[in-house]
Amino acid sequence: MIIPVRCMSCGKPVGHLWEEFKERRRDEDPKEVLDELGLDRYCCRSLFLTHTDLTGKVSKFKK
Repeated sequence: MIIPVRCMSCGKPVGHLWEEFKERRRDEDPKEVLDELGLDRYCCRSLFLTHTDLTGKVSKFKK
């Protein structure tokens, strides 16, 4: 639902990079953005590329 604070595989802190990645991904190639953010490991890269933000959809069901 929300991006994890740390990578689940290697433990590298990645949560603070999500907003910048999301903004820059619209205009630039995701590979270049990930390289510039310092996400070199494939586990961290896959975390960012496969993440689906469901916060808006889930918040509809809050009582």
